[in-house]
Amino acid sequence: MPNASSEVWSRLTDSSLLQSLNLIDGAWTAAQSGNTHAVVNPSNQREIAVVAASDAEDARLAVQAAFAAGPAWASKPAKDRATILRKWRDSIVANSADLGLILAAEQGKPLRESIDEVLYGASFVGWFAEEALRAYGDTIPSPSPSKRIAVVKQPIGVAALITPWNFPSAMITRKAGPALAAGCTVVLKPAEDTPLSALALGELALRSGLPPGVLNIVTTAQPAGVGEVLTTDPRVRKLSFTGSTRIGKMLMQKCASTVKRVSLELGGNAAFIVFEDADVDAAVEGIMAAKFRNTGQTCISANRIFVHEALYETLTERLTHKVGELVVGDALAEGSQQGPLINEAALHKVTRLVEDALAHGARLLIGGTAHSRGGWYFQPTVLCDVPSSSAMQEEEIFGPVAALQRFSDEKEVVALANATPYGLASYFYSRDIARCWRVAEMLEVGMVGINDGSLSTEVAPFGGIKESGFGREGSKYGIAEYQESKYISFGGI
Repeated sequence: MPNASSEVWSRLTDSSLLQSLNLIDGAWTAAQSGNTHAVVNPSNQREIAVVAASDAEDARLAVQAAFAAGPAWASKPAKDRATILRKWRDSIVANSADLGLILAAEQGKPLRESIDEVLYGASFVGWFAEEALRAYGDTIPSPSPSKRIAVVKQPIGVAALITPWNFPSAMITRKAGPALAAGCTVVLKPAEDTPLSALALGELALRSGLPPGVLNIVTTAQPAGVGEVLTTDPRVRKLSFTGSTRIGKMLMQKCASTVKRVSLELGGNAAFIVFEDADVDAAVEGIMAAKFRNTGQTCISANRIFVHEALYETLTERLTHKVGELVVGDALAEGSQQGPLINEAALHKVTRLVEDALAHGARLLIGGTAHSRGGWYFQPTVLCDVPSSSAMQEEEIFGPVAALQRFSDEKEVVALANATPYGLASYFYSRDIARCWRVAEMLEVGMVGINDGSLSTEVAPFGGIKESGFGREGSKYGIAEYQESKYISFGGI
C-alpha cells in the first residue's frame, strides 16, 4: 500500500487516486503470488509506495478480461466511446494537480513540468475522443456493374501497451487514447519505476464509466514474465512499446510467433543543427527546450548539437550562461527546474559518457559531475568540441548534458546528422527558406523541428524510422495503428 507516513501524500487533495493493486476486469486486484515491490522517490531515494509485483499469471488474467470485454466495447457506438473518453479527459484535467504530484514523486520531474505532462497527456484522450467519430471507411468504384466495394474500419482487438518511466502519464494516454477510441480493449504494463501514475489514471477511467475489462493495468518488478504473455498470447493482436531499441527488437521477435501488429517507439540520437544564418538567441532557447526538458531524459532530446563555426563561440557562451541559471532541486520543491535522474544506473551512465568525452578531447564549460546535492542528481553540463569518436555521439545521453561540435558545410553536417542507426527526431535553426525545405527532406528521421525545439503535440504524428522504430502516435494517423481495414464486396446487384 502507499506509505501513509510519507509527507508527500499528505499534499494530495484526493488520496483515493493513490492505488497499489492491479486493475483487472474493473477491480483492484492483488498479484496472484501476493508479492509486492517498492516505489522509490528519485529526489530522495525514499520508499513512497508498495505495489503489486505481478507475474505471467496476472498478465494472463488481464488478457482474459480484455478479451472477454472486447466484443461489447467494439460494438459500442463510436459516439458512446467518445463520451466516455471525454469524461476521462475532463477528469484528468480536473485532477491534474494531484496527478502531477504523484508523477513528480515517483519520477523526479519538477512539479510544474509534471503537471504540464498530465495536461499534455489529457490532450490525447480529448483528441482521440473526437477521432472515434471520424474513423471513416471508403467506397471504391467497382470494375463490375453487378458489384459494389466498401472498406470498413474495425478495431484490431486486444492491445498490449508497454510504457516507459520518463513520461509515465502521457505515454499511457498517447497509446490508450487511440486504442480505446478505435474500439480495442487494453492491457497496460507501466514501467517498474513509475506505476503510480498509471494506476491513478486507471482509477479516473473507472470513475468516467469505462466498462470492466476494457482497461487493465498490471504492475511488476520483473517484466520478463508479463512481457512473455503480452507478446505470445494469441488473444493479444497488437503490441505498442516505447523504450530502448534493444528491448524493442526482443519484443518484436516474440510478437512474430503470432504475427501481431507492432508499433515501436525506440531509442534516438537527435541532431540539433544551428546554421550560420540562424537567430542565435532563438537557437539557444530551442536547445534548452530540446535538451534540458525532464533533465534530458527524453527520447527526442538533442543528443548531438552541431553549430556553424561562424556562430560557435557566441552560441556556446550564451548557452553556457543559460545552463548555469538552471535551478536543480527536489521535484516537489518550489522553483526546481531540473530534478534527479531516475536511478543510480542512470547517474553512472551519464557520468561515464561525460568522462569518456573529456578523455577524447572535449572541453568542459560548466557542470560535468554529480551534483553536490548527492543522490541521483547530475549538474547541468555543457561540453564543447565533442569529437565524433566519443561514446555520447553514439549512445543516448539521457541526462542534462549538451554536447557541442562545430561544422562549416551544410552537406557535411547533414551527413553527420544522418550517420546513426537511429532516426527519431532532428532539429535545425535557419532563416533560409530554401535551406529549410532542403535540409528537412534530407534528414533521415520521422520528425523535424525547424526553428522549433519542442515537437510534441497531440495533433501531429509522433514516431521514427530506422532503428528508432515504426508506427505513429497522435494525430489522425495514431488511431489507424489500432484499426484493421476490411474489404467487403457486394455481388449480385
